[in-house]
Amino acid sequence: MALVQTETVHGFAALPPLRQIGLMIGLAASVAIGVAVVLWSQQPNYAMLFGGLAQKEAAEVADALQKSGIPYRIDAGSGALLVPAERIHEARMKLAADGLPRAGGMELLGEGNGFGSSQFIEKARYQKALEQELARTISTLQNVRDARVHLAIPKRSVFLRKKEPPKASVVVDLYAGRSLDDGQVAAIVNLVAASVPRLAAKDVTVVDQAGTLLTNAGDTAQGLTSSQFAYNRKVEAAYAERIEDLLAPLVGAAAVRAQVAAELDFTQIEKTLESYDPDLPALRSEQVLEETVSSSNGLAQGVPGTLSNQPPGAGTTEPQTAEEGAPPAEPLNRTKRATRNYELDKTIAHIRLASGSVRRLSIAVVVDDKQTVDENGEVTRAPWTDEELAKFTTLVKEAVGFDETRGDSIQIVNHSFQPPPEA
Repeated sequence: MALVQTETVHGFAALPPLRQIGLMIGLAASVAIGVAVVLWSQQPNYAMLFGGLAQKEAAEVADALQKSGIPYRIDAGSGALLVPAERIHEARMKLAADGLPRAGGMELLGEGNGFGSSQFIEKARYQKALEQELARTISTLQNVRDARVHLAIPKRSVFLRKKEPPKASVVVDLYAGRSLDDGQVAAIVNLVAASVPRLAAKDVTVVDQAGTLLTNAGDTAQGLTSSQFAYNRKVEAAYAERIEDLLAPLVGAAAVRAQVAAELDFTQIEKTLESYDPDLPALRSEQVLEETVSSSNGLAQGVPGTLSNQPPGAGTTEPQTAEEGAPPAEPLNRTKRATRNYELDKTIAHIRLASGSVRRLSIAVVVDDKQTVDENGEVTRAPWTDEELAKFTTLVKEAVGFDETRGDSIQIVNHSFQPPPEA
């Protein structure tokens, strides 16, 4: 044996260097291939668990598999989730216990389409599919982790008085520390309202996971809704800014402060006016009936009785010639009736008064002392005179549309401002 090894070594040493290198490379490649085949044979066989999942849903499934200790892979080409073939049933059972994946939506319409499905079942299946599709769409919004939608769609009735509008409720599960602003809530409301026939935006309610009502969120102490209160503050800020911009060139930009309390009327009034003009009548219909009864020689004459009722005897008819120029017989009775129906000129006007009108303004303005610089460059302070304050008052009244009849009040006071603290 040792002799064979020695001859092999001497034979290998007798080979040219290039052939020695080739043999060594071939030997190393064979060893590497053998090791790779052994490792590959020891790896588990992966089978597809789910394919075609949404990105968010695939991340939830992957997180659940990782917590369960089941290894998984994601196919780079199709994005499908792969798990070991011998644990695929275990993975599906664990995911089903966690409610994953959230199958539903319009995919439900393709399930159980047998001949035995009733119309009620089909409507219920469509409504559930629509709810889950809306929940999917809302879940894709920023700050929303999950969502559920409940639709209350009443059965259509042929009676007008029994028609009930559909309603919807949305529950959103937000990420920790996140919230939805008024614009995002309004977007969810309009999204749901536009997806369901005959559903009005006012009939959509949005609630978060803490039970906070996000639509029509609360009323303020003045009985105003949040949007009305925000509009009130905006109007007050606009009036105050207008006053400060008006007086700043006169007293200095930092020498005037203004505050306005506006009382707005948010009452919505609708009026229907129906007016008539008696001076412009129009004839709608007319009916004229005229009756005339004339005298005639053929009227019944003689003494009433039995003899007069006997039939006359045979007689002869003598030809008579009408007298020329004889006047026609005068009518005994003439009646004329006329019925005329007139239509009065009518005007119908529907007027809807805009809400948010100003009911009363209370204005308070404070101006700093007048500051002048003398020849030595020293600043002297002096109060404004009553005449100057009266001019300021007149300017402010004209700027804000002051109306004394509605109870507006204004007060302009001159007071020394405190100097800013030194750093």
